[in-house]
Amino acid sequence: MNFSAALPTFLITLREGVEAALVVGIVLAMLAKAKQSRLNSWVYAGVGVGIIVSALIGIFFASIIQAAGLINPQYAPIVKPLMEAGFSVIAIVMLSWMLIWMTKQAKFMKAEVEGAVQNALKADSNAGWGVFTLVLIAVVREGFETVLFIASNFQEGLIPTIGAIAGIATATLIGTLIFKFGVKINIRQFFQVMGIFLVLIVAGLVVGGLRKFDQAFAALAMTNSTWENICFYNQSMQEIHSCVLGPMVWNASNVLPDKKFPGVILKVLFGYREHLYLVQAIAYLSFLISVGGLYLRSIIGTLSPVERKISAS
Repeated sequence: MNFSAALPTFLITLREGVEAALVVGIVLAMLAKAKQSRLNSWVYAGVGVGIIVSALIGIFFASIIQAAGLINPQYAPIVKPLMEAGFSVIAIVMLSWMLIWMTKQAKFMKAEVEGAVQNALKADSNAGWGVFTLVLIAVVREGFETVLFIASNFQEGLIPTIGAIAGIATATLIGTLIFKFGVKINIRQFFQVMGIFLVLIVAGLVVGGLRKFDQAFAALAMTNSTWENICFYNQSMQEIHSCVLGPMVWNASNVLPDKKFPGVILKVLFGYREHLYLVQAIAYLSFLISVGGLYLRSIIGTLSPVERKISAS
């Protein structure tokens, strides 16, 4: 059993879970300050329902992919990888947006959450529902990205789910240490480091998603004569070739296979592949330069003048 597939979902869920834990902690602190701890049960209910809703969304997506494998055997090799590639695209967009947008909005998060809690408390009889809704949205929002990532890696089975559960548990522990025991953790540095890991993980998702598209197009060309010319690059004389990814630019199967340690760790964390094709290489570098560059600039934008001087020296 390849437990290394649990690492990406663990890191993603850890980051998202800590963010959700911060929201929950701020809400609980605000309720305590306002002497409204009677509403704590609404907070915990929001967390529980949010996790359940996220899990149900994941089950729904997984069911769709499973159903794709049960259709006419002639079309299953086309539909299943095409759907997984589609989920990969959605996950790439959502995770990239979340990473850059939340980095810019992080310094306003506490004020926004506190303002939302104050508005909920003003509602008197509906205060509980207001607090519940606030926490529910926060948890579902953070869980949705992980669910998409798991769906796009459905072929790994339940292992990514195990990583997600471990990430939630660790995030809960971190939140408890911060708000219940007063442990000091540099949250900014935590999110910055996790963000770098996330950029690399999503870049790997770009490589994997392109390979899924390639598999779907290759299957389409083989099963339908109308589409047989879709493979603009097909080295049919070679055992390993691509349909639309161009020539192979990297072959390290004999040196660092991606199904054995340490290649498998590099694969799940950084998108490493023992076979890499031209289109994949271009897309990988383009993603790191564009999204990675935007993320680094967003980090620099959140630093204080003193921190900028230190990072520049």
